[in-house]
Amino acid sequence: MPRLTSAERERAIGRLEAGDTPEAVAATFQCHISTIYRLLQRFVITGSTADVERSGRPRVTTPRQDRHIFRSHVAHPFSTAAETARTVIGTHQAPISRQTASRRLRFRGLRNCRPARGPVLTVRHRQARLHWAQGHLNWNNVCWQNVLFSDESRFCIDHADGRVRVWRRSGYRYADNCVVENNSWGRPNLMLWGAIGHNQVLGPVIFQGLGPGPGNGVTAQRYMDQVLHPHVLPFFQAHGNWVFQHDNARPHTTRATQDLLHRSGIQVMPWPALSPDMNPIEQFRDLLQTQLNRVVPRPTTVADLDRAVRQAWTTITRQASNTLVRSMHRRCQAVIDANGGHTRY
Repeated sequence: MPRLTSAERERAIGRLEAGDTPEAVAATFQCHISTIYRLLQRFVITGSTADVERSGRPRVTTPRQDRHIFRSHVAHPFSTAAETARTVIGTHQAPISRQTASRRLRFRGLRNCRPARGPVLTVRHRQARLHWAQGHLNWNNVCWQNVLFSDESRFCIDHADGRVRVWRRSGYRYADNCVVENNSWGRPNLMLWGAIGHNQVLGPVIFQGLGPGPGNGVTAQRYMDQVLHPHVLPFFQAHGNWVFQHDNARPHTTRATQDLLHRSGIQVMPWPALSPDMNPIEQFRDLLQTQLNRVVPRPTTVADLDRAVRQAWTTITRQASNTLVRSMHRRCQAVIDANGGHTRY
């Protein structure tokens, strides 16, 4: 039979205090008479009708084992709860369950999350990133408003979704031992170039003539013919005091590309290697990907993807790009705080 609610318990005690017999009260609430006797006994002893706190199931781990589980995952955050559980013998003389290990970790503030992904940063890369951030930390928004940030982006019809998890505390998403470092170069479908600045958006430029074989990627000649000559050079002829930013990809650093920019009088911003998080156009690309994810039905051909990308590009506002440009001071500070390591950007 169902348990008595809190209101029914209070009413039952009131009936007993009014002089009703336990049998009559039990008949009124359609419960066993022993229930009324236990309720009366609890009320006499505790002065309350609420349930007495129970001890619950005995814990199968000791406080020392709880600390061991927590510290092992702080030191090795990519270990799974199941692996840890197999190494801990509980008080019942058997390995604890995966659920028990997970509960101990959650109680200490660790959550099972997907790890952040970033490039492989060597000591030299970290030092270069830190030096660059320190040199540009004092730039104000007016300085950054005269920088044109550019990059190429690859968009695929489908993309893999990793399922690796990491145990970490809140605020440790970009700690070095919680980031999956990888060299990302997925299946090519469509490559585009774009650039953003304060109140300026250039592109998208969909590269033509690319193929899957060697030598069919973005070469220096394609970069000059399809990007620099038709888009970048005319922009800097109209905005002579601006600075051009592009990363250290091979088409950007060849002698022919550098000579063309030098002859055109375009000032190029030095850029540390493996630093996509310091380029605000990466978040512009994320905004574009978000718009593409909303396309229904999903593009099934490169031509469909081309049309979807161009349409999604027009939906991103100038206010969004200006906000990204204004984030440069925070990006520099984040790199300094991380001592040249990974940041949340």
